[in-house]
Amino acid sequence: MDRPISRRDFLNGIALGATVAASGPSFAAPLAGAGDALLADAAQPGAAQAGAAQDAFGYYPPLLTGLRGSHPGSFEDAHALRDGQTWPQATDTGEEYDLIVVGGGISGLAAAHFHRAHAPKSRILILDNHDDFGGHAKRNEFNLDGHLNLLNGGTLEIDSPRPYGPVAAGLLRTLGIDVPALAKRSQNLKFYNGLGLQAGAFFDQETFGADKLVVGIGAGRTDAALLDTLLSQAPLPERARKEIVQLETAKIDYLPDVSSDQKKQRLSRMSYEAFLRDVVGVDPAVLKFYYARTMGEWGVGTDAVSALDCWAFDMPGFQGMKLEKGSIPRMGFTPAGYADTGGSFKLHFPDGNATIARLLVRKLIPRAIPGNSAEDIITARVNYAQLDRPDTAVRLRLNSTAIHARHLGDAQSAKQVEVTYLRGGLPNTARARGAVLACYNVLIPYLCPELPPAQKDALHKLVKTPLVYTSVALRNWQAFDKLKLYRVYAPGSYHTYFHLNAHVTVGTYRSTKSPRDPILVHMVRTPCKPGLPEHEQNRAGRAELLSTPFETFERNIRDQLGRTLKDGGFDPAGDITAITVNRWPHGYAPEYNPLFDPELLEPERRTSSAVHNSVESPSRTPTPGAARIPILRSTRVIEPSWNCCIP
Repeated sequence: MDRPISRRDFLNGIALGATVAASGPSFAAPLAGAGDALLADAAQPGAAQAGAAQDAFGYYPPLLTGLRGSHPGSFEDAHALRDGQTWPQATDTGEEYDLIVVGGGISGLAAAHFHRAHAPKSRILILDNHDDFGGHAKRNEFNLDGHLNLLNGGTLEIDSPRPYGPVAAGLLRTLGIDVPALAKRSQNLKFYNGLGLQAGAFFDQETFGADKLVVGIGAGRTDAALLDTLLSQAPLPERARKEIVQLETAKIDYLPDVSSDQKKQRLSRMSYEAFLRDVVGVDPAVLKFYYARTMGEWGVGTDAVSALDCWAFDMPGFQGMKLEKGSIPRMGFTPAGYADTGGSFKLHFPDGNATIARLLVRKLIPRAIPGNSAEDIITARVNYAQLDRPDTAVRLRLNSTAIHARHLGDAQSAKQVEVTYLRGGLPNTARARGAVLACYNVLIPYLCPELPPAQKDALHKLVKTPLVYTSVALRNWQAFDKLKLYRVYAPGSYHTYFHLNAHVTVGTYRSTKSPRDPILVHMVRTPCKPGLPEHEQNRAGRAELLSTPFETFERNIRDQLGRTLKDGGFDPAGDITAITVNRWPHGYAPEYNPLFDPELLEPERRTSSAVHNSVESPSRTPTPGAARIPILRSTRVIEPSWNCCIP
């Protein structure tokens, strides 16, 4: 357990005294120790580009391991702005653009794309506080025995609770993504089933009294007798086992003699936990078993999600309740969409929606990424040194945290806006005819103090859900094969869900086929505090996440995989070769929660969902651990008086 594994420490993406592992033998690493000098050069007045970290030889953030996502260096300046820190007078870079976009995630990149489509000769500067673009659409890249292995460090797939509208669908077509066709020829959703591998559940000693892995549970509705046999292995009271079988297989109306609409109203006013406890009347052990089933979708347990929203995700207990298809106003946006339409087509790229971000960057800055299709971009290597060049119409500046945005003059008549940003600890300014704030919503009131008070208040209320997507590299997956297992639900463990990397073949990218080959494992953790309202749980989870060092994640990962897979001969010290922890303190965007939020009239619901700031975030998703491309909202920023160049 104490044997060290491969990981490195980085400052703004530059290796300090270590060599960056590459995705192929031709991929060079940055010069050891170059990080401090490069960052110092970048911080010099007027040196907006010269010596910038992203221009360094071998700069390639997707390869970095350790703490990623909101990595060290990406959020401290924003927190200082929130806490009232001030900085010296900014250096005027002299740069002027048609548009400045704050935020290099999918929303910000899409805003730049649509502006260029409207004004092809426009010049745009995109600023992002991270060392890589994409926002939550983050790419984790590993070289495992000379083979490229990819995993999503953030948003998982193209997926929407309602079919895409003309703008979002049109963007996908423009990027060359034919979702149904690509899904058909690239995704093998039954690959592991074809090898005889199944889903399973791990019962931990701390929660259930004994460590026990039960293979065969979690594969969807199954035969009652088979499920009863499987559950006989679990450390559960007999009553709890019988009740789980009943919940999963029986068709019982727990609210008889009540209309479908009345049932929906009642279910929207109780949590799923309360439904199981007070309506179904289950054993406390059953509550423990199902508690984490909502975490991958909502980031909180069953105590903070309405029973009706859980019905929309086909959770057990509702199959006999004769609930008619369709939503009611007292439902979250995502479950309501699935209840009404069944959702959109789905497509998972090997690096998740990082492919979307990369395609957008290639459209905006063609020479930064080679190729011309949605297939060849999977294995294409980004030339980060080409992202912020003075001779290109679009410039993408990384490691740059915006701290102020203002009109130059009266808001009603100003011809320009000025954006101040920190790079290397020192402030710089640039000007433009307009700006899009495609960044974290709560930061916007601090960036733009001239916002109306009502809008500032509304933005502060959008508390996001913290979550962790962990990518673990293994020497092989023989332990999984021996156990006939490919994914695990672990309601009491540190990560509540993990699975072998999805099998995807696209372009020249190939997923592993043999259990003897190295592979990546995707693990999901959503820190929260049971018993509190949803947003209070989010705040508590975020505080925990930001204070958790990498070593704590590493030890818990080793412990969890070792205990879960021990009967397959898994050795955490020898079989784990690398770990990337993608922590997202501000992850899923908030949605209406009927248990805690005031009930809104329909016009208010429409207004509240039409957010005028372009906000980049993973949306909630239908499967544990999943996230997807955000719905493209209007990029008319802040108020009609705010200069924005998207008509």
